[in-house]
Amino acid sequence: MTPPRVVLADDSALFREGLAALLTVAGVEVVAQTEAAEEIEHLVGTHRPNVLVTDVRMPPRQVDEGLQAARLVRRRHPGVGVVILSQHVDVEHALDILADRQGGVGYLLKDHVANIDELRDAIERVMARDFVFDRDVVAELVQQRRLSRVVAELSPREREVLALMAEGRTNAAIARKFWVTQGAVEKHVRSIFRKLNLPDTPDDHRRVLAVMRYLAPSRALGTDARE
Repeated sequence: MTPPRVVLADDSALFREGLAALLTVAGVEVVAQTEAAEEIEHLVGTHRPNVLVTDVRMPPRQVDEGLQAARLVRRRHPGVGVVILSQHVDVEHALDILADRQGGVGYLLKDHVANIDELRDAIERVMARDFVFDRDVVAELVQQRRLSRVVAELSPREREVLALMAEGRTNAAIARKFWVTQGAVEKHVRSIFRKLNLPDTPDDHRRVLAVMRYLAPSRALGTDARE
């Protein structure tokens, strides 16, 4: 199996080199690195990675240069997934990422990327066009908004399954966490899709749309989140 290929961008040389070493151990090929946001799109265009992994805040302003560069990559290279790294939870940045309805994006906290297996899994889920959100990001998004009416109608276990889907967990991983069969999880997922009125069509990624309705219902539905 061909290893995932990534471009890595972070202005901290120590963090960047450490993450590159972790990715290599995880079987991920780091094809290029940079400390400058303005180099990101050029490197992606040159090396054609599967995924861009970039910090949010980069020089010169240390605001959202990495996120802006990721947006440019998504416009010019739509097949490239993006994993955004952040030092802390920023709800607006997370909502900005959710606005990309095509999936293939993730938002992870730097403190949680030391787990090699989870990091490799996040990259592979992004390659599969899923959303992948750090568990703390999911918790913060849920805490700061009221559930939409349809999400509120899900059972407690269905909401737990949906939260894990937002973290990019597969059905098999969710089954292991709850100590149930994968078939039981698939039953919950089908019920979630049905209650959220997400029919199976070739044009839509239902897991992505379900996560959007859970974390940012107003953006997913174009209505107020309380409706």
